[in-house]
Amino acid sequence: MDILSLFIVVPVLTMLGLVFTKGLQQARLVSMLGSLVQLGMAIHLVFAYYRERALNEAVMLFTRDLVWFEQFNIHYAIGVDGISISLILLTAIVVLAGVFISWKIQDLPKEFFIALLVLATGVYGFFISLDLFTMFVFYEIAVIPMYLLIGIWGSGPKEYAAMKLTLMLMGASAVLLVGLLGIYFHSNTEGGPLTFHILEIAQVQIPLEAQQLFFPLTFIGFAVLGALFPFHTWSPDGHASAPTAVSMLHAGVLMKLGGYGVFRVAMYLLPLGAIDWSAFFIVLSATGVIYGAFGAIRQTDLKYINAYSSVSHLGMVLFALLMLNKTAWNGAILQSLSHGFMTALFFALIGMIYGRTHTRDITKLGGLLKVIPFISAIYVIAGLASLGLPGFSGFVAEMTLFVGAFQHETVFYRVATILSVSAIVVTAVYILRVVGIMLMGPVKNEAFLTLPGVTWYEKTGILLLLIPIVGIGVAPLWLSELIRESLAPFIQGVV
Repeated sequence: MDILSLFIVVPVLTMLGLVFTKGLQQARLVSMLGSLVQLGMAIHLVFAYYRERALNEAVMLFTRDLVWFEQFNIHYAIGVDGISISLILLTAIVVLAGVFISWKIQDLPKEFFIALLVLATGVYGFFISLDLFTMFVFYEIAVIPMYLLIGIWGSGPKEYAAMKLTLMLMGASAVLLVGLLGIYFHSNTEGGPLTFHILEIAQVQIPLEAQQLFFPLTFIGFAVLGALFPFHTWSPDGHASAPTAVSMLHAGVLMKLGGYGVFRVAMYLLPLGAIDWSAFFIVLSATGVIYGAFGAIRQTDLKYINAYSSVSHLGMVLFALLMLNKTAWNGAILQSLSHGFMTALFFALIGMIYGRTHTRDITKLGGLLKVIPFISAIYVIAGLASLGLPGFSGFVAEMTLFVGAFQHETVFYRVATILSVSAIVVTAVYILRVVGIMLMGPVKNEAFLTLPGVTWYEKTGILLLLIPIVGIGVAPLWLSELIRESLAPFIQGVV
């Protein structure tokens, strides 16, 4: 079996193993072992990719192509480059961290871990797909479990949040499907067989009128999952009601499918449409960056603060992709990875704080640094990474992103870049505000003086996410180069 298909097979085998488990202990053990295997495969894939890339200059490596539905020329076509590999590694780390953070889940643990692994399977399949139809199938597999994960294991108005998320994303999927079918029916303008294969479609010049029509449909279809303003409203409610591990995968991994789909499909296959529509969507993306930052300032619930922060940070990803140059695209991918690790870490810490204090309202918290110093210290580090402090992944990503965006000589693009950069200042305000209110000063509630310490599995989950944040910030060149060399064939098709 090829190395990429294992990323589908192993989670499925882990789910089958979970079916035969009894009780929490067996369920979490099987989930941990399956997730560890996935992380090991992801690390092995990175080294295998470097070895293969030294000998092979193909756009995508480890490709496999099997006919799935011959009548419509649908294939199980898979392959990876440096960008998809980096996102697969992100997924494997966040999934394993999510298992550790959910170590003590009591309510239907077997079913919870199965739903979590279904989501992971869809994400892996999406990142390795080279066939648009296969990619869309895995996209749906990744999105659908969110309804169950929030509706069953969530808190607060969980049914409302789950339904709102599902309806918004299903609506976006319908729009996306129209865009993908538009690409398919224009995939061979010379009368030959139509195809869903991304690399084959890229060799065809889709008519300008078709690109202008189908680019906004494809872009919006993907970008809604990336929290595009004003279609972002499902995200904060979904985050607030989701259990901790689901919030981690939701913001850390699932929302990355939006930016990746925009890059891999909308930008690459419809470049003329991207050029024509870029100014319009830049306005929406920049608005989302600023709106998300100011929205976070007004919140007192820790999850809502992080959710609106995610709207802002993921708005930067879409903003950079619309700049249509190599440096900005490199920054967009780095921002996706950096945000994935940071926001997953934030949600893990918020879950730990809530599990001990039974509140997420920062006005009711205070002096936590004295009673849970480890969690508080890591929260400060995550906050500093989020506001772009040098030495952390956030700085590397945002610097690359904004330098690339400012390369445009057009006044409109530069003004939009300056306005988006200003969101960093706002980010610093709400991060430091939360740290000051929640962690510093006297302990507001005497009951907090007896809060339990951090367990080994919580520390393991935290360190899994913290190490990449520091590692990327201290030594970013290997990752930046891995992404940059994979951008060349895609950016050449756009500019």
